[in-house]
Amino acid sequence: MLSVPRAGASPDGRATAVVTELVCYPVKGCAGVSMTETLLTEAGLAHDRTFMVVGDNGVFRSQRRDPRLAAISPEVSADGDRLTLRMPGFDALTVEVDLLSARREVELFGTPYQGIDQGRAAAEWLSEVLGAPSRLVRVPPEHRRVTGGWTPGTSGYADSSPVHLVSEATLALLNRRLTEGGGVPLPMARFRPNIVIGGWTEPHREDGARRMLVGDTELGYAKLAIRCAVTMVDQDSGTRAGPEPLRTLATYRRAPEGGVAFGVKLSVVRPGKLALGDEVNVQSWGEPELRQPSRPGRPS
Repeated sequence: MLSVPRAGASPDGRATAVVTELVCYPVKGCAGVSMTETLLTEAGLAHDRTFMVVGDNGVFRSQRRDPRLAAISPEVSADGDRLTLRMPGFDALTVEVDLLSARREVELFGTPYQGIDQGRAAAEWLSEVLGAPSRLVRVPPEHRRVTGGWTPGTSGYADSSPVHLVSEATLALLNRRLTEGGGVPLPMARFRPNIVIGGWTEPHREDGARRMLVGDTELGYAKLAIRCAVTMVDQDSGTRAGPEPLRTLATYRRAPEGGVAFGVKLSVVRPGKLALGDEVNVQSWGEPELRQPSRPGRPS
């Protein structure tokens, strides 16, 4: 079993925070791949959301309408040249990644982008698994998407900013509220973060972190992560399991612009390497966009 260095205390007695999980999602909407270390590129964790499943019309498929995506397990070779897709009850499929074929138009939340179609075998496999005509596309090398927020950045086919971070304390608070209401605790996988942080005792402390050094990388705050129906999908079975956590989050995490917030989206200021156990050093703090009722004092 993997041993992850846990948070402790710094020489000045303050609690330190460390990376306790690193997860990449090579195919948008499909299962994540847990890692002990990875490169962080300008567009996020290496290979993160570089592939996307689309319908015949080029519109992206999401767990919001196709929850079975969650049960598809992708694996990218170390050199990025091969992608393997696995799904219980189906033969695994391996495709040679195509970066040269003609580009086609794809659509993500109403915005047009380009994608490279990965061929008939991938299309037939995904169509059978999902029960609807589907194709697999990859981000072209010339992809130059700009993401907004407090710190602008870029990403592949992620919803918005390239890195999603949640602290263990944030999930612990939600699970306490769920169990107090007669529900069951939920795993972190429901929220599909790229980076999980342990060591902070204050829930939602990540909301106020504006710049942070992790490993030899630097991350900048972009925005709160506004949650959607994907959080109500069981990530193991690929089936809807609502109404939680949205129902409980709505009681204490309503965002001013609508929806509920859980975790933060970050942009990459300086690429580099990340590993489990890396210490998280926050360089600057700001006022959280969402104030908590009975919120503890500001971090120092």
